[in-house]
Amino acid sequence: MGMPAFPDAAREAVRDSQLRANLRNATGTIRAKRARVVAERPDWEQLRVAGERIKDQALRNLADHLVEFERNATAAGAHVHWARDAAEANKIVLELVRATGSSEVVKVKSMATQEIELNESLAEHGITAVETDLAELIVQLGHDKPSHILVPAIHRNRAEIREIFTREMPDVPAGLTDAPIELAGAARAHLRRKFLSARVGISGANFAVAETGTLVVLESEGNGRMCLTLPETLISVVGIEKVVPTFADLEVMMQLLPRSSTGERMNPYTSMWTGVAPGDGPQDVHIVLLDNGRTDALADEIGRQALRCIRCSACLNVCPVYERTGGHAYGSVYPGPIGAILTPQLRGVAADAVSASLPFASSLCGACYEVCPVRINIPQALVHLRGQVVDAKRGKPSAERLAMVGMGWVFGSPRRLRWAQKLAALGGRVLGRRGRIGRLPGPGAAWTDTRDLPVPGQSFRDWWADR
Repeated sequence: MGMPAFPDAAREAVRDSQLRANLRNATGTIRAKRARVVAERPDWEQLRVAGERIKDQALRNLADHLVEFERNATAAGAHVHWARDAAEANKIVLELVRATGSSEVVKVKSMATQEIELNESLAEHGITAVETDLAELIVQLGHDKPSHILVPAIHRNRAEIREIFTREMPDVPAGLTDAPIELAGAARAHLRRKFLSARVGISGANFAVAETGTLVVLESEGNGRMCLTLPETLISVVGIEKVVPTFADLEVMMQLLPRSSTGERMNPYTSMWTGVAPGDGPQDVHIVLLDNGRTDALADEIGRQALRCIRCSACLNVCPVYERTGGHAYGSVYPGPIGAILTPQLRGVAADAVSASLPFASSLCGACYEVCPVRINIPQALVHLRGQVVDAKRGKPSAERLAMVGMGWVFGSPRRLRWAQKLAALGGRVLGRRGRIGRLPGPGAAWTDTRDLPVPGQSFRDWWADR
């Protein structure tokens, strides 16, 4: 059974008062931090424009940059693999892990591996993937799904986290409280044993530099540094859109990303590696370049701007829809405004009910565009994708289509419109209370589920005739 479409999932989410409180507190805190550090930069808008141009240049010549990246990474001792879709990527990673004889791997937080459901694929073949990011660990131990790009456990509070650790962590300290320092300490002790015994590490990448064959990971806890340096084998699954042309381009990106994501001037840990360094770090380095719908998105002149995304999550933190529904309602690895335009393109707008509903999961307020560090015009892309959803359904019978045909018939005649207005006014008097209609019967119930309608009053035609 598939995930419910966004309206149904969102309706369920907004009934959860604890979820709304958790989201309101977390997104408000992150928004305030971001606003402070962005205000320190008088050239912030110029940085945004520069980030947009770097990513657009990379996408315009993506094929050339990918070949250049492969050439330079291979020359530095890495092995580069190409995956057309999730199935190919999972097969490649599975074979690489099996070749090491390992039954457990440690992972750096990675949206790409979540997108292809790598953990589930490995589990089917007896291999355990241990998430080492604190929030990802909380989600994994809670048998849950991430709900935020940057803060996967944003929907959980510390009391819930303590309960999860106590129930699921085999080496949890006795008498663990919900004090953040104790929760972090329990996770650190649990993960340290995993780091020291792991032979295989799996990561994604924030950027891949074509000019040098370098991969870059930014993180805040040090778990990434452990995964990227201690294991003998390192496997990185990287979306093809993560390529930037030159090492100098990182100067711009490294100013945009920390401020937009965690509200920091710079992130605590930045790891860069180029192939294999003899005697230092992993000696068997593999890079899986993942398409999985990205080439299709690149072909869309308006939709392709979603591929600029550097996964900062700033758009989620300002979105009034996300703040009330959380990430699970989107039914996608990529929630929030960016997920509403990226997921339908990776899957296809007509792929399922979730993909078809996501472009409508927005008020089009434009706050996401204002904060995006690479100037993705999400409202423009949403409207564009809504048109594609409508086109995909064109000609197919539906209640909405029948209603539009009926409305066209009514509006096609002044006499019919006049009678319709009189009937609407009569119906309003029957259904309305104190000038409002709180509940409509039948198909109209969806309109009044979360809003009241004003009782129809005097029509403009009658008002004009009276005056």
